[in-house]
Amino acid sequence: MKIDLYNTNAEIVGQLALPTTVFGQAFSPLLVSQSIRNFLSNHRSAHAKVKNRAEVAGTTRKMWAQKGTGRARHGSAKAPIFVGGGRAHGPHGDRNFSLKTNKATKIITIRSILSNFANQKKLLVIDKFSPLSPKTNQARDFIEKLEKQVKALSQSKRIGILVAKNPNNIKRAFSNLP
Repeated sequence: MKIDLYNTNAEIVGQLALPTTVFGQAFSPLLVSQSIRNFLSNHRSAHAKVKNRAEVAGTTRKMWAQKGTGRARHGSAKAPIFVGGGRAHGPHGDRNFSLKTNKATKIITIRSILSNFANQKKLLVIDKFSPLSPKTNQARDFIEKLEKQVKALSQSKRIGILVAKNPNNIKRAFSNLP
């Protein structure tokens, strides 16, 4: 599979052959949905926490005498059956929502997504991003030029940028764009 290669002026400078090991994968919606579920679960944390009878503020005095009142025996007002007492079996705040994703599954999922983008012609390759200065105006102008050239880019609501290295000028140029 070949794809157009663009420069920072949004001009086609050639074609690039995509490796079939990465871009020849069949799309798997099941793996993608599992990976999204795992990602969201791993970012989730437990907040619910209640106090048990040992943590509730209050006196430890015996409620009433053990014998002679005709009522049931009780030791503390902090018992769960009393109003203002601790909760018997409530959440502890230490629940773990994390899920494991195998390394091979992650690789297959990423290749599946990239292959799907390539098959739908929603993948662009830019040659030498480094001449782009860290200015948001230049990044916006670059995207507008590309939108005029590529139909799929003009119809998309979101744009993702993947770079081989992490130059700060690209991050600074595109970080303020919605």
